[in-house]
Amino acid sequence: MANRFFEVNRISFTDDEILEEGAGHNRALHLMVKHEGQYVKRVMVDGGSSVDVCPLSTLQSMKINTYRIRPSNVHIRAFDGSTRDTIGEINLTMTIGPVDFEIVLQVADMVTSYNFLLGRPWIYMARVVPSTLH
Repeated sequence: MANRFFEVNRISFTDDEILEEGAGHNRALHLMVKHEGQYVKRVMVDGGSSVDVCPLSTLQSMKINTYRIRPSNVHIRAFDGSTRDTIGEINLTMTIGPVDFEIVLQVADMVTSYNFLLGRPWIYMARVVPSTLH
């Protein structure tokens, strides 16, 4: 379904849509997603991340049972350069725009400024080109 949506509908940006401060801004790209009827804000898209990440606190606030977390031997490197072990991984179905995505997220017990981080695995699966400029 995702392929069909992205082949039929083209999204483009114009210079009129650039933020007021122009190309000089340093804001991250955030989305809002939907999971099982719950809207989740502060979902960061990061083309520099090689994994999709879910903080444990997000699962807990959404009342998603942690028994769904499967073991994983993935280690992630945080923004500060430190290496962190993950608790495991979880599959979540997220609606982004009109499309449902089954996303494998690495669950980490760490404080973050985002509720989910969507990195290259999701970007490539969705076949999107994120524009942080716009």
